Amino acid sequence: MGDLGHTDDLFRLYFTARNHAERDYFALLKELVALRNQHPPKSQAHIYIQNKINRVYDLILDEITINQGQPLNRVKFGTSGWRGIIGKDLFIKSVQQVTMAIVDMYLEAAGSPSLSDNLGVRDIDEARKRGVVLGFDNRFGNEVFAKSISTVLTGNGFTVHYAAEATTGILSAAVLELKAACSINLTPSHNPLDYGGFKFNAADGGPAQPVITDYITRQANKLIKQGSVPRATADKGLQQPCDAMGHWQSLVRQGKASHHLDYDAILKRLNGRDDIAVTVDCVHGSSKSSIKDFFLNSQPEFLTFFRTSADPTFGGIAPEPTAANMARVKSTLAQRQEPLKLGVIMDPDADRIRFTDGTTDIDMNHFGAMSYHFLHEEKGLKGMVAKTVATSNFVNAIAKSFHEEIFEPRVGFKEFKPVIDKALVCFEESDGMTVRGHTPEKDAYIGLLLALDLILSTNKNLGTYLSELQEKYGYYFPAKDSVSVSQSGDILLETLAQLDKYQPGTSLKVGGREHLIERIINIDGHKIILDDGSWLMIRPSGTEPKVRFYVEARSAAATEDLFTCARDLLIEIGLA
Repeated sequence: MGDLGHTDDLFRLYFTARNHAERDYFALLKELVALRNQHPPKSQAHIYIQNKINRVYDLILDEITINQGQPLNRVKFGTSGWRGIIGKDLFIKSVQQVTMAIVDMYLEAAGSPSLSDNLGVRDIDEARKRGVVLGFDNRFGNEVFAKSISTVLTGNGFTVHYAAEATTGILSAAVLELKAACSINLTPSHNPLDYGGFKFNAADGGPAQPVITDYITRQANKLIKQGSVPRATADKGLQQPCDAMGHWQSLVRQGKASHHLDYDAILKRLNGRDDIAVTVDCVHGSSKSSIKDFFLNSQPEFLTFFRTSADPTFGGIAPEPTAANMARVKSTLAQRQEPLKLGVIMDPDADRIRFTDGTTDIDMNHFGAMSYHFLHEEKGLKGMVAKTVATSNFVNAIAKSFHEEIFEPRVGFKEFKPVIDKALVCFEESDGMTVRGHTPEKDAYIGLLLALDLILSTNKNLGTYLSELQEKYGYYFPAKDSVSVSQSGDILLETLAQLDKYQPGTSLKVGGREHLIERIINIDGHKIILDDGSWLMIRPSGTEPKVRFYVEARSAAATEDLFTCARDLLIEIGLA
């Protein structure tokens, strides 16, 4: 019972402050979750600590509701929207102010061609009629936030297509199917449990362009500074339920001619097989609300779901699709007797996905290349491939052998917009992807459908398929890391500019050996391609005071040498 006394001590420690603003509820939550996880689920201690966790969430809900201040951090809207701490940055007042900034944007659209073109609507009257798809992931408070957003929107004459808990890809599909003006998706993606998020996608269903996010940022901060509070009264007649998953299914079926993924046929084949085991980990995220619908509500014995309960603490893990978080999926597959095995894990809003066959873990660097090969060779589709500059060159080798074009933009899924209807596959190293004929937003479900089709069509596990491609096109070992730095903004960019001295024809020492630099790509940071096909890339983070570096070696042993080289370059210019 010592933990129970410690729990009470924690409450007293964290509650010495008198008001919500001075209390760090999530620091307390993280300690309580760690204590809870030390006890069996139905034990007295587990139940006692869970009740304390519920009490903390009651207090956070109160803070969300009554906070009349300003966000601790200035609102910043990027491609992935606005992210901040629940109760401190995101609370009812601030969320409604950001929503009002979006209403103001549509009011200005008619007089601003750059806004109307990128929004995909002429004016606010069209936007009101077409409406807003509104949904959220499993984060605490999102249902309350959604209600407050709907109040502002319907109070200003907007139809609201209320999707409730839904994945990012599903909401994007609903925008396209409904021909809605936009979507508002309450999610901070894979961020920890203390974060909330607010994401805006325009009428094309894809990530918003800078002209849009810059406007929302500017107007939201103006309203916050003024202390403006939207006084709209909800018009309940303008809110209607939205079957977002049904729209996703419809979009996939309609897109069959473009991507050759026959949704119903794939699921029918899956249910008719007795030689495959499938395990899906939802990490308590929004996919838990629709994953059974994805499988057409069929749950044969070979299909297993993990972490589908409601838990905004994510069971105490960082909710990312990582190898460490796939441990339970892998151990489950190891006990299965079926020769074909597929395990997947998704992040909370299911726009990222990672795979395993129980033996080989496969991230998007490799799965994106495998998908492109499968669609091109097995499905008979012709066309280019698109991947961000920080993503593995494995697919480059495959596309070159097909004499197909490679589109390689800077980091960010919005960068695929120029080729979204041309590229067979668009993917990025951070486990996001889509296919031609589908939504321009990254979507874990389309990746899952592709993986199922690949396995069922070839009768091969993903690891086997990957090994065969590596034997033919070469071995590539991508990895990434980051370091915290004291510089940011223009000063950081000026420091990184010192790397410009490394140009094609100069040399760079990696692992004690001099390598000739064959090519430099500087569309997003500094990517240095060496004479053996290996490369390293250094770029500033867009969201944190960090410098990220990505490397790709041609052997597993050489990966750390590239990391060492990248760190040495940062030391050379005074950043590490």
